[in-house]
Amino acid sequence: MDIGTRLREERERLGMTQEGFGQAGGVLKRALIRYEKGERMPDATFLAAIAAAGADVLYILTGQRTEGTASDPAEQVLLDSYRRCKPDAKANLIQMA
Repeated sequence: MDIGTRLREERERLGMTQEGFGQAGGVLKRALIRYEKGERMPDATFLAAIAAAGADVLYILTGQRTEGTASDPAEQVLLDSYRRCKPDAKANLIQMA
C-alpha cells in the first residue's frame, strides 16, 4: 500500500470529503486528489496541518499506526477529547469507565 492510499484511508477514517480534507491541509481538492492517486507527494506543511486535524501522519508515511490512535472515528473523538481534559476531569472519566 502506498502513501496516497493511506492518505485516502485516513481521510475516510476522519469522515472528511476530499474538499474538506484538502482545506484542512491548506490545499485545493485537486491537489489532494493528486496526492491520493500518487501523482504528487504531500509536503511537510500539508502533513502538519492534517495532523492537527486528527490524521495519523505516521500511518500515512509508514503504514504503522501511532500508539493511541483509533481506527474508528468516534473512538478517536473520545480519545482527542480525553487528551484535552484537565487532570481532574480525566480522573473522573476513568472512574466512570
